[in-house]
Amino acid sequence: MNKNVEIGALILRVVLGITFFIHGLAKFQGGIDNTAGWFSSIGLPGFLAYAVAIIELVGGLVLIVGFATRIVSILLALIMLGAILKVKISNGFMGSAQGSGYEFDLVLMAVAIYLFLHGTTMLSVDSKLSDRKPANE
Repeated sequence: MNKNVEIGALILRVVLGITFFIHGLAKFQGGIDNTAGWFSSIGLPGFLAYAVAIIELVGGLVLIVGFATRIVSILLALIMLGAILKVKISNGFMGSAQGSGYEFDLVLMAVAIYLFLHGTTMLSVDSKLSDRKPANE
């Protein structure tokens, strides 16, 4: 991959990882039971809040170090798609008096999809694992 493209992908991966790590951490710090209650109030199963928070928290960390980038990225893209369709779409792109819009969520989803499609190897655990030679060589 072109070095400039790889540097760009590294930046996207680390920033996306930090963003989701902080969002996941906030769900736990604010009381994950509160988040589960909010999920229930919008018609989603409360237990889904735990899954989302864990994927955001752990997924954010593993993105930062570049482990399982493609798998984590598609999970995060699906979370953003759910957030847009279930919560944000009615507020419009830029938001309304009822709440924030879906523009930020859309950008996070786009970055996650990019990383899913292209991956990133610069400064990643994935690249170190793929460089290993089989034991029988």
